[in-house]
Amino acid sequence: MKSLATLSLLVFALVFTSCDETKKVIDVAGNVQLSGNYTVTNVPGTAMTAIQPTITFAALSGRVSGNAGCNNYFGDYTINNNALTFGELAATKKMCGEDVMEVEDNYLKTLSKVGGYRIQDNVLTLYAKSDQSVLITATKDKEEE
Repeated sequence: MKSLATLSLLVFALVFTSCDETKKVIDVAGNVQLSGNYTVTNVPGTAMTAIQPTITFAALSGRVSGNAGCNNYFGDYTINNNALTFGELAATKKMCGEDVMEVEDNYLKTLSKVGGYRIQDNVLTLYAKSDQSVLITATKDKEEE
């Protein structure tokens, strides 16, 4: 009876570990796919004529950085299947024109609402965690393709 309990525990541990490793492989694959430099082309409700923010994902470190229009920003991100969340983002504190600062402020606030992503034909779409609406669209930079 004791050996049956030990065997059951061993099988459970093996299955549990295998599931965790599969998840890690999926997350790494998502990270590699997401990795690179993007130029933001659309943030609904924001006039993108003054600036085009950028966003860069570093797969190996789980770091995100970019330029929000006037200031640079940086922080961490996490992928879990197609879920994408940003940690607390920090930014430099330069002052620019009011129109640029308005776009930048809206863009950085929008990043905090992201909950998912999709990449198709080198276009990155970031979705809201609340209702899966499109928050940000960005195009992968040519040298990254």
